[in-house]
Amino acid sequence: MVAVEKRIMSPEEYLSAERQALDKSEFFNGEVIPMASATRNHNRITENLSVLIGAFLEEASCQSFSSDMRVYLPATELFAYPDIVIVCDEPELVPDEFDNLLNPAVLIEVMSASTEDFDRGRKFLRYRSIPTFQEYVLVDSQRVAVEVWRKNDLSQWTLAEQTTDDLAHQFTIQTIGLTLSLAKTYARTTGLAVS
Repeated sequence: MVAVEKRIMSPEEYLSAERQALDKSEFFNGEVIPMASATRNHNRITENLSVLIGAFLEEASCQSFSSDMRVYLPATELFAYPDIVIVCDEPELVPDEFDNLLNPAVLIEVMSASTEDFDRGRKFLRYRSIPTFQEYVLVDSQRVAVEVWRKNDLSQWTLAEQTTDDLAHQFTIQTIGLTLSLAKTYARTTGLAVS
């Protein structure tokens, strides 16, 4: 999603406004960043992944949430809406609140031209402050391309997988043991660029 305007307020003011808002906004360092509408391909990819991951986790201890689950990073005071969140323990929420998740294990962002730099850069850097966070999946909505970043035993992040162009390729969300084909990830998308 892309920022269209910025407003400054406290985290408490943000949460109060956000819970009543018709449109979602992210929050960082006092700035409220409204999220723009997603493209058809973005929505299609997110839905494809949500269905595939949700079905896989139906009987598992881990569970997934859609883009309406807000993730809170106390260390950086970021409130964000990843496209898909996977939690592998009981969901931990901010005390006395029902909608601010603290313990994601996997975060998936479907990138557009306007969000790619933020998703790869500052947002990923902020996400890294989450102790339970183990895997970051970036899916391009403009061309067939997926990156999977993983935290190793030394708490270092490495690019573990990078797949492009060939719909026959696969990628793995190692945290939950799920391998997905690019063909199913990109099913029913249109007009993707060729690298």
